[in-house]
Amino acid sequence: MRKASRLFEIIQILRLARKPVTAATIAERLEVTVRSVYRDIAALQAMRVPIEGGRGIGYILRPGFDLPPLMFSIEEMEAIVLSLALLERTGDDELKQAAKRVGAKIARAVPPPLRQTLNANALHAWGFAAPSASAVDLALVRRAIRDEEKLALSYRDEAGRATERIIRPVALIYYAEAANIVAWCELRQAIRNFRSDRTEDCRPAGLWFKGDGDRLRQVWVDGWEINASAAGS
Repeated sequence: MRKASRLFEIIQILRLARKPVTAATIAERLEVTVRSVYRDIAALQAMRVPIEGGRGIGYILRPGFDLPPLMFSIEEMEAIVLSLALLERTGDDELKQAAKRVGAKIARAVPPPLRQTLNANALHAWGFAAPSASAVDLALVRRAIRDEEKLALSYRDEAGRATERIIRPVALIYYAEAANIVAWCELRQAIRNFRSDRTEDCRPAGLWFKGDGDRLRQVWVDGWEINASAAGS
């Protein structure tokens, strides 16, 4: 077990204990040596975690202490690092800026060992980044999905034919080359995918489909599952 994970687990053990916990008990729980536990306890005390006690009598966590609201294991922190890196590959400029703010907030909130994992620059998402969707504000699409607001699209299909559509957006799929808007198309009366790189204009229609988003998402999921089952049969 890595040091950052051990420190986290030691705090958890002491938080839940109703009486002093010996280093031997902690060592057995974490499958490490007693000497390692002594070093970890000293490291936590140096970080001003209010652990009291000593060798032979056990350790307690002073009442009133709680973990920061953002406390992760080392593996959870690595998952966050990689997820933020993957966001850099989307064409959604607002989400990319939000990812940077998330990283900064987490770095300020977590203890130093976990902060080192966040700043180590050891995990990367490889591959080219999707270009920004110049004609489509993906932030607007995400808000329309949340607010269940219809969108008006000026769209060109695969053959280059131009059409005007009113859609009810229910999901957004990010691919390397473009984003796909999953929506109920009022022209086709069916779920359709609209590529951001084929969309020439996207704007609020001033109309709503309040309370119908979950049902339409289920229609999309059911259709996807049927198609996947047919392809595998």
